[in-house]
Amino acid sequence: MSIHRRYLGALALLAAVPVLAQAQPAEEQAVAQAVTALTRAMLNPDRAALEALTHEAVSYGHSAGRIENRAQFIANLVERGNPFGEINITNQTIQVNGDDAIVRHTFTGHTTGGGRITPVNIGILQVWKKQGGAWKLYARQAFRL
Repeated sequence: MSIHRRYLGALALLAAVPVLAQAQPAEEQAVAQAVTALTRAMLNPDRAALEALTHEAVSYGHSAGRIENRAQFIANLVERGNPFGEINITNQTIQVNGDDAIVRHTFTGHTTGGGRITPVNIGILQVWKKQGGAWKLYARQAFRL
């Protein structure tokens, strides 16, 4: 069987498919780990952890429409102590495209502000960017379900 030059590129691409298929889940796992770390840092507000997990230009949108920048997002968590009594992430999907990732999930739990417990049941869209080898939250928008 003879192989023509024009087929070499196609063969090289087909040979790379298994490598690409293996790399994708590893990146998805890294993003999932970043989401988990962010959830932990929100449950037990830690300024250093929150700064390490967020891009300096992050846009953090709440389900009520309020938008916060990085400093506001972190300050609101840290200064309020522990505003979340519980956070559960379900139905999560992760789509990685190079150094960008889109995460969607359902966020349930409750907040503990103002001396009362308020249930939370919202949808979340997050955009993560890989920066310096680490995944950083770049944008987040919550919406009512």
